[in-house]
Amino acid sequence: MIQGTMSNAGKSLLAAGLCRIFRQDGYRTAPFKSQNMALNSFVTREGLEMGRAQVVQAEAAGIEPLVCMNPVLLKPTDDEGSQVIVNGRPIGNMKARDYFKYKTQLIPVIKDAFHRLEEMADIIVIEGAGSPAEINLRENDIVNMGLAEMLDAPVLLVGDIDRGGVFAQLLGTIMLLEGSERERIKGLVINKFRGDKSLLDSGIEMLEDRGGIPVAGVVPYMDIKVEDEDSLSERLAYSAGRAAYSGETAVDIAVIRLPKISNFSDMDVFEQFPDVSVRYAGRAAELGEPDMIIIPGSKSTIADLRWLRESGFETSITECCRCGIPVFGICGGYQMMGEEVSDPDGVEGGGCIKGLGLLPVSTVLAGDKKTKQFRGSFEDADGLFSGLRGMDIEGYEIHMGRTGLSVRADLSAGSASDTPPKHFSSDDTGFCRDNIYGTYVHGIFDRGEIAREIVSALAERKGVRIRDAGAMDHREFKEREYDRLADILRASLDMERIYDMLREAAI
Repeated sequence: MIQGTMSNAGKSLLAAGLCRIFRQDGYRTAPFKSQNMALNSFVTREGLEMGRAQVVQAEAAGIEPLVCMNPVLLKPTDDEGSQVIVNGRPIGNMKARDYFKYKTQLIPVIKDAFHRLEEMADIIVIEGAGSPAEINLRENDIVNMGLAEMLDAPVLLVGDIDRGGVFAQLLGTIMLLEGSERERIKGLVINKFRGDKSLLDSGIEMLEDRGGIPVAGVVPYMDIKVEDEDSLSERLAYSAGRAAYSGETAVDIAVIRLPKISNFSDMDVFEQFPDVSVRYAGRAAELGEPDMIIIPGSKSTIADLRWLRESGFETSITECCRCGIPVFGICGGYQMMGEEVSDPDGVEGGGCIKGLGLLPVSTVLAGDKKTKQFRGSFEDADGLFSGLRGMDIEGYEIHMGRTGLSVRADLSAGSASDTPPKHFSSDDTGFCRDNIYGTYVHGIFDRGEIAREIVSALAERKGVRIRDAGAMDHREFKEREYDRLADILRASLDMERIYDMLREAAI
């Protein structure tokens, strides 16, 4: 089991890397996280919803993602509550206090899911959540040390040196644990190190002396293009995209950083292009004049649409449309681009709100959640991306709403023109008009030829040249990154010690 001293210490990435190493070494390997809190999710072949972190880890292990790898998923709806998804199906929304009382009822579900994995795997790599030293949450813990004891798993404890204070992180965590919990920690890992490793030697010696636990590795800060779990992702920092905004890259893609942004992994495919930068704009003043705007998915469409309006983004996006800049909306972003979003069943609190008016469609939110994998094609792709027409799409849908043409489908005040809309993707999953595109399909950019066509069209419009860098299928690109991750971890972790942990656990 991988546990961390805090959120974003690097648990997910290390778990993925170990899954790839064990697979390379010939072991049937599977990931597991009993409870995940994230807005990035995925739909399995059976139409069940799970966290994307375990999907990444399953890909690294070379196996199909299964919902038993993440039996409990919490998707925050506001600052105090979450939608609770058990075995891939939503069971309702709960406030944090109510869920804290309820969660022990999920122990049988968690055990059953883990036993399913035991039947198919030699090694299971378990990921914790947050920190095991959150002593106010120790009672009835089902995701950190409580889970480790439940499953009798040895633990690697990971600290993040990039944030500073890594020795205090690790020692403080150890000190706050019960004796039986400390005994479960078989190794410490210092993650995200930059610089001369020899400068750490004296600190490591003191850490091992005071903590009584050996250091199993010092992992360097890694530039690995593997999906991040949640909104703590460094990809969401506006500063990460300033090179594009200042004109240092050929193509600038701006993503609106919605307060409840979800499935921002949809944009990761563009990272393989060296001359393309993806930046996340959290303020209207940061938008500028990009080459393309993406309005991503949202867990709370109405609240985020209201934020778009109040923050000034609506005016900025509309002005960009008038200048011919393409706007692409995905899932919740697609819903916002229409004329109206209504909520008669109170899915998001009820009411009705005017949309951005970029497409002549309307959305009605409904209590039944649509979760399915999607295979289809681009139909009447219009405008700048007309070259997509006929290309195959593979992705998935996750949404609580239905979107269709408005009564006045021939007109839309905010649109770049009054031409009628066209079906953008098959099975009524999206519409387009001129340079405005909307779809419900997550992962719509992932095929190599699709990303290449979009980037090439943007570069041609701008009159610049870009390096292709192979523009491989995103799956192939990720496979290469998983192998790079495994190589770095093999060089920086004491794998012999880790295998000894596994042998001792198996006795």
